[in-house]
Amino acid sequence: MMAADSDPESEVFEITDFTTASEWERFVSRVEEVLNDWKLIGSSGGKHPEKGDYTNGTWEEKNQEINFADFKFCIAHNYLKQEASENEGKEEPEEDAFPAAMQDLLCMNNDFPPRAHCLVRWYGIREFVVISPGANCEAIISESKCNLLLSSVSIALANTGCQVPVFVQIQHKWRRMYSGECQGSGVRTDFEMVHLRKVPSQYNHLAGLLDIFKSKIGCPLTPLPPITIGIRFTYILQDWQQYSWPQQPPDFDALLSGEVGGVEFGKLPFGACEDPISELHLATTWPHLTEGIVVDNDVYSDLDPLQAPHWSVRVRKADNPQCLLGDFLLEFFKLCLLKESTEELLGRNTVEEEGKENADISHALSKLTEPTAVPISKLSVSNMVHSARKRIRRHRRVNESPLNNDVLNSILLYLFPDAATDKPTDATAAKAKQGNPDGKTEQEKEPEDYNLFNQFKSAPSDSLTYRLALCTCMVNFYHGGVRAVAHLWQEFVLEMRYRWENNYLIYGLAGGTPDLRCCLLHQKLQMLNCCIERKRARDDSRQKSASPEGVRERKVSGQENGRLMSEGTSLSPAAAATEVSPGKSWESWSDSEDEFFECLSDTDELKEAAVEGTKDASKAKPEGRLQTHGKLTLLNHDEPLYIPVTQEPAPMTEDTLEEQSEVLAKLGTSAEGAHLRARMQSACLLSDMESFKAANPGCSLEDFVRWYSPRDYVEEEEETDEAGQTVVKGDLSARMKIPGNMWVEAWETAKATPARRQRRLFDDTKEAEKVLHYLAVQKPADLTRHLLPGLLHAAVLKVKEEEAREDILSVRKAIQQVISHASKLLRHPSPDYKKVEDLINQVMVLEAVIACARSLKAKFGVGKSERGGEEDELERFVSSLLEEPEVTVLGAGRGPAGSIIHKLFVSSQRVADFSDEDFLGEMEVCEFECHVPLSCPPGVKKLGGFIFTVVCQ
Repeated sequence: MMAADSDPESEVFEITDFTTASEWERFVSRVEEVLNDWKLIGSSGGKHPEKGDYTNGTWEEKNQEINFADFKFCIAHNYLKQEASENEGKEEPEEDAFPAAMQDLLCMNNDFPPRAHCLVRWYGIREFVVISPGANCEAIISESKCNLLLSSVSIALANTGCQVPVFVQIQHKWRRMYSGECQGSGVRTDFEMVHLRKVPSQYNHLAGLLDIFKSKIGCPLTPLPPITIGIRFTYILQDWQQYSWPQQPPDFDALLSGEVGGVEFGKLPFGACEDPISELHLATTWPHLTEGIVVDNDVYSDLDPLQAPHWSVRVRKADNPQCLLGDFLLEFFKLCLLKESTEELLGRNTVEEEGKENADISHALSKLTEPTAVPISKLSVSNMVHSARKRIRRHRRVNESPLNNDVLNSILLYLFPDAATDKPTDATAAKAKQGNPDGKTEQEKEPEDYNLFNQFKSAPSDSLTYRLALCTCMVNFYHGGVRAVAHLWQEFVLEMRYRWENNYLIYGLAGGTPDLRCCLLHQKLQMLNCCIERKRARDDSRQKSASPEGVRERKVSGQENGRLMSEGTSLSPAAAATEVSPGKSWESWSDSEDEFFECLSDTDELKEAAVEGTKDASKAKPEGRLQTHGKLTLLNHDEPLYIPVTQEPAPMTEDTLEEQSEVLAKLGTSAEGAHLRARMQSACLLSDMESFKAANPGCSLEDFVRWYSPRDYVEEEEETDEAGQTVVKGDLSARMKIPGNMWVEAWETAKATPARRQRRLFDDTKEAEKVLHYLAVQKPADLTRHLLPGLLHAAVLKVKEEEAREDILSVRKAIQQVISHASKLLRHPSPDYKKVEDLINQVMVLEAVIACARSLKAKFGVGKSERGGEEDELERFVSSLLEEPEVTVLGAGRGPAGSIIHKLFVSSQRVADFSDEDFLGEMEVCEFECHVPLSCPPGVKKLGGFIFTVVCQ
């Protein structure tokens, strides 16, 4: 190895290849590639932009990253999108055509565009490329780096033949300083900028600026051709003291002073607490002037703003103005992220208090089983709940109570207005009171607005859940935050328990089964209301049957003075009246009639079955008949066919339906699983068969099918021989004759039992306790997630109501977009809360726009003008200020809007103690565009004009 290493032939010489491209050459090549990819090579002709194209047209931008060694740059192509005309592609550009950028420099059609890139405003070009440092990169400050980039641009433009101007951003970004170049047709244009900390006094007027312009031109022609000038003065008004913002924060204390009723809890606040308009910019423009027509020097000026032929106005909105509705929504949304439970927020009582309360409850429970006579009203669970509520309030110190008692009572009165009067004793009275809190019926409301809950999956705007969302939002924002929300929810759950125990229907809920279009919390409350309705109906039927008009003895088992009564004893009406307290449910006792029949012993069932077997089924006493079924009679008898009184199917909420679907799906597709699934789903069918047998003694399966499923009974006409009459005969369908049919098996097992003595398909006691438990375990964050769709629903309705007063087209369109977005987002069981926050921000933007409209109307006196024509013009002017970036003032300073703007500046000047002659204050911005049409000197093909822009502060 040593010999090999010492061998001269094995030595390796390092060869330096000086033809390898450097980093700078790679950078230039990369710029050329990007220009080629964007097809910016060659001539860039095109039609001249028309007046207003820069403002009304669409500006587009392309971006790409390039590197200079390890330094990142962003190269962007900005251009005005123009529709190509039919003849444009057929025309060949002239050989010595002027580059489009240089033509744009001389064109005055789009001077001072209100909304465009700063380079467009300064130079009037419609297409350009900008190379700027990438994100998190240092600014190009040193002169050598700037020159290196500019030389790179020059080489790239020369190699590609690109006629689009290319700029390089130098210095810090906030200075918006660019240096660039444009080449084409033997002419090169350099774009240079200079920033001065202070403008010299000799250049603070038109005469001085023209001197600079003429010296920079260096035109050899004498005399110098006249210069065309475009002048704009911009004045900024920031002082609105003479127009104080009329919107004041709401006086929340007034809610308790008696002047404002509790119904105010159902109204969301709206509007900005500060003026959403921060500045008004007035631009006075002289678009086309020739040198010598006007005089503007340090001694005298003809440029009087009031005499300017063109006025335009723009407004600048405040950054994130404080808006009431947006603040309420955001604070409520923050509750979704909390994890504390109600007990953790409100705290538990001390050990001694807990022991004392447990002793009180144990003492109360012991009284339930004592043989002494105790008034039933004192032993009810609801009274125990209310006594516990009083102890909780008594033990909780005043300074620790999250919600003031007056506030709490006002909220509960708003949620349950029926509590202000005597509790309704019948279902019809309760339902009659379940109206809208605002006094409008569903027919009077807009159908689209009322049915908005279907899209948001919230709750109707006249429902208890909707009002609860509004109250919870206000309580969270002003009356104590999350602890107050937990306190309100605790009281709400206690109220639900009280109403269940005392058979009081819940106010503000539509009757019937839970509406699956609504949120889960609303479904749970509807389920609880269903339980109360079922229990009330059952108690009413018992009381009617126990009255003297009743002809049937009832089989009950009760409790009197703590002793169990013997079976078969019937309570007299007087005893029933004394035993059961007014409004007290029979179901409160563990040994009610329904539970007695549900818990029959096997011996009793055998005895009843033996007795029924000895009797003729056709001679059994019919029970539970509702009405006859037209002219149908039983097939085996001449008795008419009666429709039985049946049990209603059990209502279910969406979470229960999902659980049931999962259970059924887990049974699989086997024959045994399918059979078990069918049996689980035939509970309602079996109940109806038993009711049908009880109402129609001696009936057959064919009779039941004729009533329950007529399509499964096939009829055929046959003519009898003896009487000559047509007799209709029929048979079960093929589906019913399949071996192992579930209907046949259910018919064989069904007993003749009326609905009132069947096992309940819907156990209202069990379901009510499940709902109450579900409500009790909800954390404030869970409650917020349930109520958030309802609050967003209310917010959208509030925005629509406020927009209708102002009639803002852009807001109206944006509301529809918000509704469409929310309907897709909120119908998901677990929505993305980041997207929900974005939705709230969209609502806040709409609120700010409406507040801006009201601010502008107040400032321009919309609605106060005596002349109708001026009123309409001012309304159009204010609407345009909201929709457009810059609005032309008709009549300039002599029109109705111009007169008001004049007064605004005069008032602002008086406040600042300025003289009336210079009412517009200091000149904020002045821009001069000077266009010099020059003839071509010898040796030069074409020479373009020159734009000189000065920005003075």
